[in-house]
Amino acid sequence: MKRIRSFGRGFVAGAIASVFAGLVVAHPAIGSEMEADTSVKAASIGQAGEKCPCDGDKEITDVLMPIRQKHKLPALAGAIVTSKGLTSVGAVGVRKAGEDVAVTVGDEWHLGSDTKAMTATLIGALVEQGKLRWDTTIEEALPELAADIQPELRKVTIVQLLTHVAGLRENLDWRAISRSGTVREQRQAVLKMAGAKKLKSPPGTEFRYSNVGYVIAGAIAEKVANISWEDQISKTIFEPLGMTHAGFGGTGTAGKIDQPWGHRANGEAAPRNGPDMDNPPVLGPAGTVHCPIGDWAKFIADQLRGAQGKGALLRPETYRKLHTPVSGEGALGWLAVQRDWGGGTVLTHAGSNDMNFAVVWLAPERDFAVLVCTNQGGDGAKKACDEAAAGLIALQVKK
Repeated sequence: MKRIRSFGRGFVAGAIASVFAGLVVAHPAIGSEMEADTSVKAASIGQAGEKCPCDGDKEITDVLMPIRQKHKLPALAGAIVTSKGLTSVGAVGVRKAGEDVAVTVGDEWHLGSDTKAMTATLIGALVEQGKLRWDTTIEEALPELAADIQPELRKVTIVQLLTHVAGLRENLDWRAISRSGTVREQRQAVLKMAGAKKLKSPPGTEFRYSNVGYVIAGAIAEKVANISWEDQISKTIFEPLGMTHAGFGGTGTAGKIDQPWGHRANGEAAPRNGPDMDNPPVLGPAGTVHCPIGDWAKFIADQLRGAQGKGALLRPETYRKLHTPVSGEGALGWLAVQRDWGGGTVLTHAGSNDMNFAVVWLAPERDFAVLVCTNQGGDGAKKACDEAAAGLIALQVKK
């Protein structure tokens, strides 16, 4: 199977003006491939001398503080998780640049495409319930729409959608799609629009990161369960895991600095905040979840338990399916890579709506994971989150 290393940059609807006629340029959010440089040593941590608001465990904030200062981020949060749950957490900085409202460890962060692991887990639950098979095709799941799409796409399977080998392009005109119909109708329209175009590659042959594939997977979940993707995620994942503050869209109350406020890559605060300051809801299955880092840790702890065959939301064989690469390094909702510090295979993903950035690394063999979030988008935010993740990994590995 040919493997494509260049993930490109896609377009998502948003309110920040850009050269793409009002569209925000989205980070591909496939998960940064840092080598987890563990040269971040304790002796160098916390010596930047900056005084800024911090909350949580000192071992975490000492890692985050100099990185946040170096990259001039409004805020940075991080956590270490094991299969037993959150072990340490910290947050530094402010909710909005130019304001003195400090972030807290209970604040909500936009996860972007880290949502994809949740969508894949939901599909796993539907497979366990007998409502889907891993090899269910689009034609089988959505027969009423199959006639309107090209034959090659009709045979694409759930696994191919979730591992980015369906041959679909990365994005469509999300803004245009979101102008009419219910969100559920919009997700079905995505299939029709994608099916009217020639595929970028034959299904099953090339890894092409695709938000479109995850939206179609969400449409399939909605059809077979007869309930919205949002309600399914809430009932199947959030509620059982106690993720009581998880939600969708941008964070905070519009006009209030009650949660981290999104920022452009240059550090300027977005013109607005709140639930509507995000990609359109049609993109939900590909990346609109927000939650406190502690709630995210509950989902990640479940993934660790599942990987170890311990008690979890799903059966051990389902987690093995989710975490096993099908297309090069592409697993279902994850990128699976080899890292010595992780004892072998580790799982990773990153996400951004171009106003926030979040990254996660899981080491099931060593029973830990690190999570990092910031309320800024762009390459600087990505680099900062990678450095923070490396620092947290070093902190855990040396214990």
